Amino acid sequence: MDKSLLKENERIDDLQCKGLKIIQNSKGFCFGIDAVLLSNFCEIKKNAKIVDLGTGTGIVPILIAGKSTAEKIYGIEIQKEVADMARRSIKLNNLEERIEIINEDIKNIEGLIEVNSIDVVVSNPPYMEPHGGLKNPEDLKAISRHEIKCTLEDIIKITSRLLKHNGYFYLVHRPHRLVDIMFLCRKYKLEPKKLRFVHPNKNKKPNLILLKCIKAAKPELKFLNPLYVYGEDGSYTDEIYEIYGKESINSY
Repeated sequence: MDKSLLKENERIDDLQCKGLKIIQNSKGFCFGIDAVLLSNFCEIKKNAKIVDLGTGTGIVPILIAGKSTAEKIYGIEIQKEVADMARRSIKLNNLEERIEIINEDIKNIEGLIEVNSIDVVVSNPPYMEPHGGLKNPEDLKAISRHEIKCTLEDIIKITSRLLKHNGYFYLVHRPHRLVDIMFLCRKYKLEPKKLRFVHPNKNKKPNLILLKCIKAAKPELKFLNPLYVYGEDGSYTDEIYEIYGKESINSY
């Protein structure tokens, strides 16, 4: 492993996917199962151009690059320190020709990426609304988890602007925001087509949703079978092992 790319408190994790790796900060914000589920949920056509809004450390672009023949993937990240980690992970995997990390506010991205030019937009955005009580709104974890630098509406509005006609939008979010998500998608001509609820186990309510929308499509929403993370014995389900890879998920 090329440890020359590491900074203080950082480590290199093996993603167990075609030899891919990622740099993470043990004291910062590390990727979770939601990012892996999102990348697996995406349907990527040959030579697609993709944008990941709020890419964080670049986990979704890296996994999509490993599982697809996407031609170009742009990862947009407003936090300079996090974007730098993502760039070093891209270099670690020799993916510089396919993945470009852009350190910019998503609200300014139209000046860098042409509107109506993207085949797929994906996003694992901040889930929590910016209620009062945040001790440090500039904290990396707070920005990643709360709608401080961008809102849900910002994500959906920009997605609609970037996508080609009939382009795909993939989103992972929390079930309690589902009404807001559906309303905003319709508002910006992103028609919900597939919805999947993710449950910790069969006895618990869902804590994530995976949604596919198509720009300017006709209405018809398909509900997919629920995804359960843990079985009755507390171990991961077969589907989660299949998505992650048994060695990979047991290493986290």
